[in-house]
Amino acid sequence: MPYWACARLEPHRERVALYHLSLAGFSTYLPRLREWRRSHGRRIEIRPRLFPGYCFLTIEAQWHAARWSIGVLGLIMSGERPAVVADSIIQDIRARERNGAVELPRRDGFKIGDQVRVLAGPLQGHLGLYHGQRPHERVLVLLALLGGQQRVELARGAIEALH
Repeated sequence: MPYWACARLEPHRERVALYHLSLAGFSTYLPRLREWRRSHGRRIEIRPRLFPGYCFLTIEAQWHAARWSIGVLGLIMSGERPAVVADSIIQDIRARERNGAVELPRRDGFKIGDQVRVLAGPLQGHLGLYHGQRPHERVLVLLALLGGQQRVELARGAIEALH
């Protein structure tokens, strides 16, 4: 019976790995996020991986071909066999996809424009405006520094809302 497993991929060679896994007969799934960035004054969409350096694949009988495929560093193992990823996990991730990208749930918390105070670091005590969320628990805050508004990236736990 086929099951889902997880493969660790070589850095910057995800496409190569997915291609060779498909040549070996494995179905793969590489979930991506949707992020918006500014580049040269334009807003562009980028699609980073939800799990950088990893992909999911279905194993039907032999898993050794996947382990030794070009671009694959190894499979996530449970003893001597690949660890099984539950079908429900894959279904949950796919259920969150919209137009080919996983939509993560919005966290209740700060809204753009909320007044915040910096709690830690060299900018401790400064007041600013919440400007957005970044990956890896980072936030953007606009602070009045050097005669103008400066956008600063801080740890999410380093700010608090002012009421």
